[in-house]
Amino acid sequence: MSLDAAILFSLISATLFGLSEQILNLGLRHADSRTGTMLSLSGSAAFYWLTAPFFVEAWYWLHPAVLIFVAAGLVRPFLSANLALAGTRYLGPTLAATIASTSPFFAALIGVFWLEESLTWPLAIGTFVIVAAMGLLVTPGRTKADWPLWSLTLPLGAAAIRAFGHALSKVGLAFVPSAHFSGLASVTVSLLLALLTERLRGEARPRISWRRPGLLWFVLAGLINGTSLLSLNTALKTGDLIVVAPIVAAAPFVSLILSRYLFRAEVLTRRGVVALLLIVPAVMLIAAG
Repeated sequence: MSLDAAILFSLISATLFGLSEQILNLGLRHADSRTGTMLSLSGSAAFYWLTAPFFVEAWYWLHPAVLIFVAAGLVRPFLSANLALAGTRYLGPTLAATIASTSPFFAALIGVFWLEESLTWPLAIGTFVIVAAMGLLVTPGRTKADWPLWSLTLPLGAAAIRAFGHALSKVGLAFVPSAHFSGLASVTVSLLLALLTERLRGEARPRISWRRPGLLWFVLAGLINGTSLLSLNTALKTGDLIVVAPIVAAAPFVSLILSRYLFRAEVLTRRGVVALLLIVPAVMLIAAG
């Protein structure tokens, strides 16, 4: 697969991630976020297991690299999402989302110092512009003034872990070159962790009734997320992490555009227009670099 194909699959992944966010938002009208997370992960796992007979070979399970994919599932999306949620609780959504948008910066550090990738000036500038644009997309609002200093590590940790999870997947793909198997292992581990966490909480939760068709939005979001992760892993298989990560990080921009023109849920603000004018040339700069 060429670099152009890696960039294309990165764009597909970002688009699908943005779409899944809008679908999840539809589901949240019918249930809480914990139920939505569980159903979404279940949808992603179902997507991979139902298609596994067509893409997964028996020797994949016996290769030591399966442990790398399991490690990726331990940190992403389960741990990164929970850190991001905790950061929002302490810092408020505005500050937490702004800090969490620095994931491409950590991907660049990991790509250069661990994976020995080459960071050119176009890549560096494009990555910086996308991080800045993600900050602009955050909805203006009040931030909490009484947060403890250590709470800054929560969204920073979410951003770093997200980038580290991408790197783990890329390393594993060098040994088992199957984007499908990588997603299968990591999503399954994340689902098992979520189920275990629910079990340890020990809280009585209402039974899920499929008579509420709104819950199917979460399952659909999970299917879309699974496809997005497949596209991401396909891009990582041959594309550099420092190229793929900043493009995939533009998913909130895609979500904003879909919300405005497809779901008619938001108005494209001046900040959104500026982000649009920044992200499009930044992605082109990364592609050229």
